[in-house]
Amino acid sequence: MIADLTILKEQLRVDFDDDDATIGRKIAAAQDLIERHLGFKIEDEFGGAGQEEIPPALVEAVCQLVGHWFENREAVIVGVNAQELPLNVRDIIREYRNWSW
Repeated sequence: MIADLTILKEQLRVDFDDDDATIGRKIAAAQDLIERHLGFKIEDEFGGAGQEEIPPALVEAVCQLVGHWFENREAVIVGVNAQELPLNVRDIIREYRNWSW
């Protein structure tokens, strides 16, 4: 995983261990979803010997997605007007996506 539990707990401002399993599951799911959109496994392309470091923007994409899923644990939110942020996860992914078919 490109983002670990420590990074995510800092992102979420969680200083207890009760939600560690939930956060860990969301980290794996977020990275999987992002990799499916990218068209490649992040750790196959970045961070290995002779490769560029893992882009901080991709780590941030995982953190933002986990943060969103952690705060909004259901598929529907009632009574809230939500808007997408201009620089959201999709914008980050688009910059690194493998567009070849």
